[in-house]
Amino acid sequence: MRKTVAIFVVCLFAIALLAGCGSSTVQAPSDKKFINIATGGTAGTYYPLGGAMAEILNKNIPGMNASAQSTGASVANINMLKDGKVDIAFVQNDITYYAANGTEMFKDKKVPNLVGLATLYPETIQIITLDKTGIKTIADLKGKRVAVGAAGSGTEANARQILEAYGITYQDIKTQYLSFGEAASGLKDGNVDAAFVTAGFPTAAIQDIAAQNQVVLLAVEPDKADALISKYPFYTKIKIPANTYPNQAADVSAVAVMAMLVATDKLDADMGYKITKAIYTNLDRLQASHSVGKQITKAGAKDGMPISLNAGAEKFFKE
Repeated sequence: MRKTVAIFVVCLFAIALLAGCGSSTVQAPSDKKFINIATGGTAGTYYPLGGAMAEILNKNIPGMNASAQSTGASVANINMLKDGKVDIAFVQNDITYYAANGTEMFKDKKVPNLVGLATLYPETIQIITLDKTGIKTIADLKGKRVAVGAAGSGTEANARQILEAYGITYQDIKTQYLSFGEAASGLKDGNVDAAFVTAGFPTAAIQDIAAQNQVVLLAVEPDKADALISKYPFYTKIKIPANTYPNQAADVSAVAVMAMLVATDKLDADMGYKITKAIYTNLDRLQASHSVGKQITKAGAKDGMPISLNAGAEKFFKE
């Protein structure tokens, strides 16, 4: 009996000791900050940039454990932020605007607690046709077969808004709801007359078409761009430089939306400051991850910002 009691006491002591040790090991990881970054498809631009950002945060913020996750990009990323599945997301600024205001694909599904960390680089709306179509201007698209993007996509909204600036509705064109891959095939085989593409330039698929066809980029004239921006403040003006594509002799006036980093109001100001400071003091790492990294600058970090900034990010950009 005594032996049994002694063993019992020893066991209790051991359990207490382990519990004491356990409490100290539980406390140590509480300093860890886990940040999940939603990007896009592995073949896109967001994914390598997100991976580089995760590396930057892990290296420069004590206790940080950041990781980048491949996703369905902008619209999917907003929904993941809303559901608390990720902490930071790459999103086009027009999609952010729609979500924050409950319009377009977010009609009756407003996401009111979004905050911005920074806008990054332009994603240009490129309106392409082939020389053999005879189409020279956006006004010439009336009556033509126009690929406006997949139904419910950001590109489709861009197409509708730009056409609207020219007084053109979908009733005036033969609307084709095609992804750009489908539109590219349509242009090549003559089943599509023009297509809208929202992407950073040069776009590989357009380069592919231009290798065997004379591609024409349609300009958005400055006065039409001004009218568009006054109604839809997430647009910015941009030039597609001469020789971006084969046989492109001159600059082409265009408009762009911005890729941006979005969080929710759950991200506190202190962490928002640390994240933006880490990213913008290590831009060389982003430049190494993808060519668009060269377009990411502190000076342009609020261009086309469609929502309120995280207070910590605001503080950093004022420094």
